[in-house]
This record gives sequence, structure tokens and C-alpha cells, in this order.
Amino acid sequence: MKIRKIGPGDLRVGQLLPWDVYGAGGGLLALKGQLIANSSQLDSLVERGVYDDAGERPEGAEPASVLRLLNGAALALQAVLEQIAGGMASDARGKLEEVAGMVARAVALNADIAVASILHNQRAMPYPVRHSVDTAVVTQIVAASLNKPDEDVRTATLAALTMNVGMLAGHARLHALTAPLSADDRRLIQAHPQAGVALLRQAGVDHPDWLSCVLHHHENEDGSGYPSGKGGAQVPESAKLVALADRYCARVSQRGYRQSLAPNAALRDILLEGKTTLGSLPAAVLIRELGIYPIGTRVRLRNGEIGVVSRKGLNSTSPWVTSLTGPRGAPLDPFPQRDTRSDQNGIREVLAPGEPAAEFRMSQVWGSAALP
Repeated sequence: MKIRKIGPGDLRVGQLLPWDVYGAGGGLLALKGQLIANSSQLDSLVERGVYDDAGERPEGAEPASVLRLLNGAALALQAVLEQIAGGMASDARGKLEEVAGMVARAVALNADIAVASILHNQRAMPYPVRHSVDTAVVTQIVAASLNKPDEDVRTATLAALTMNVGMLAGHARLHALTAPLSADDRRLIQAHPQAGVALLRQAGVDHPDWLSCVLHHHENEDGSGYPSGKGGAQVPESAKLVALADRYCARVSQRGYRQSLAPNAALRDILLEGKTTLGSLPAAVLIRELGIYPIGTRVRLRNGEIGVVSRKGLNSTSPWVTSLTGPRGAPLDPFPQRDTRSDQNGIREVLAPGEPAAEFRMSQVWGSAALP
């Protein structure tokens, strides 16, 4: 094992990392193969990073964890969004690029865990930043599945992370509302895309596609959206992808005024609305990538067991399920894996949100890569 400090001449902007990079404490900073997108990211890696020249994890280093990466991304995002909203941001673009990189590393490490975290990591951070990170995860997965260039995927991810900065101060309050929206609340919501673009420009973000995506992420295919009532080809495809991810993540999250939807019900609604709101192609791609039963969905099997969808199967209708309780409700130990292609282990139904079900830690189902 040869632990080396990264030197100023070891890396350059535009290069793919030739090794995993760790911080001084052993935590994973960046995965091998990640693109060094800008000078701020390069400077951060040179200042903080070490690598193992033999290609092994440094002694004492924690195993890479999707949840740690996403929770770290949310924590960093909260700080920079608050700075942007307060007009006090310094190097906002560089900091946001780092957050986008953390989301990309989490998805690359294990996309299944990243998708499951949208359902099972909802208490980790306040809703506004958690929702933006969740939306960035889905945006990253769907955009990459469409074979978008890396730069376009990253731009859409950055837009997802910053889409709601224009209403950051009121977002948590709106999320917790149990009463109908007031006129002032509606004005805040209607104005937040334009307000967000103004704040990002003030903070030094001048990327036209990024700003356009933030501006248009609530426009609809039929022109019924806001702030400008644009539709069809007037709405950038990247904005439609962010809108798609935004709506899915919002619908599977519990709010003060309503219970969350089951993941399959949220996807069904999005597909039915697709032709008028987002176009049918993005909605179909989302279902193709997440499956009819997205990872993390709680289900009841035909054998009476209750479990959680833990990984994709050979087709979208038969994922693998990790069973948590037996037919009579007794906890299972260890948790068995069920191939739902068989008649006995097939999925009978999706559990409704709020329906009693066994509690579990994500690491019990997905291992060390799901440690918080």
C-alpha cells in the first residue's frame, strides 16, 4: 500500500480520475473515473486528497457508502443554498459542482441504494434540501439512461439541486402546511423559478442551460405551467427531465396536508399525466429506469411475507424482494431474498404508505454501502 498526497501536477481539468481519492481521515472523496469538471474541484482534490498508488483502500478507511455521500451532499447543499438565498455566496458554482459530484458518485456506487434512499432516508435532512438531492438522483439516472453527454447530465443535476432556491426560506413551511395555500403562498410558488435564476446569476452562475432548466422546470407540455405558460419545444428537454424527477420525489414524500403516494401509484399518475404535462417519452423512460416496483417499495408477497424491493429482476414486473416478516408477522432473521418470478414468491400487492410494516435499517438490506 502506497498512500500518496495528490500533487499540483498529478491531475488536470477535463481528466477522469485514475484512482479513488480519500480525505485525510480516510473518507472517500471521489471515485475512480469521475470527471474533474472545473478548477475549483481540482483545487479541492489537490488540497484535501490522498490516493493509494497500489489501488487499495487506505488502512482504517470507512467503506464507501451511498447514504453518507447523499447525506453529505444534502448538508453541503443546505449551506450553499442558504448563502445564495442570502446574497452572500462565495464560489457558489464550485461548491455546487462538488455537491453534484457527490450525487454522481453515490449513483455510480449503487443506484439501487440511491433510489431506495428517496423512500427510506426521508428524516436525514430538512425537506427542501433532501428533496433537491432526491430529485438530482432521479435526474442523474434518467438523463444518463438517455445517453446524454456527461456535461448535459451534470447540468441537469445542477439544475435539480438549485431548482427551488428562489423559495428556500418558505419551502419547509409550505411543505408542512395543513391548510389551503394563501394568495401570498401561490405568488411565492409561481415566482420561484424566476427568483431562483436571479439569485443564481447574482451568485456567479452564468451557465445558460443550467439557468434555463431552473427557469422552465414548472412549465408543461400543453402550456399550462408557470411562470410563462410555455409548452412543447419551448421547454428544454433537460427541464422536462428535472420536472419529472421533481414530481416523482414530491409524490412519494409525506407532506403536512397529505399522505405520500406509494411509488407505483406515483409512477402511474405521472404516466397518465405525461401527454399534457411532460410528454409521454420522459414518463416512459422514468418507469423503464425505476421499474413498476421501484427499489425500496414495501410489498406483500403471495406467500404472506412482507418485504422491500431490494434490486431489479430480469424484467420490471419481477424484482428481487428482501422479506422482513413472515406470513404471521414474525420478524425474519436473517432476511431472505425472494425471486418474485416464482408463483409462490410473486408480489401480491404494494403496501400503502402508513400501513404497519416492519422497521429496518437500510444497511440490513443493502449492506455497508447503505450505512448512514
